[in-house]
Amino acid sequence: MMLYVLICLSLSLAGVAGLQFFYMIYLERIDHERQKRIRELETHSRYLSKRLKETETQLNEQNELLDAFYEDSEDDEEVWADVIDER
Repeated sequence: MMLYVLICLSLSLAGVAGLQFFYMIYLERIDHERQKRIRELETHSRYLSKRLKETETQLNEQNELLDAFYEDSEDDEEVWADVIDER
């Protein structure tokens, strides 16, 4: 009788060890997928940072162009104001 209890206990422990083994394999796979996803996100983040810098540069160039245009147009408005006052 005691032998059957020991056999059942050893089989139960072997089953628990097998379950833990497969759970560790599952955790390693999940970890590998997360690391892969992190690398993808880092790559995408670098791409977006590059695009943001390019966009900021383009926006600054456009703002400088608009500022230059409005400075010129303000001078034109003053000339027109003088012409209107003279009439």
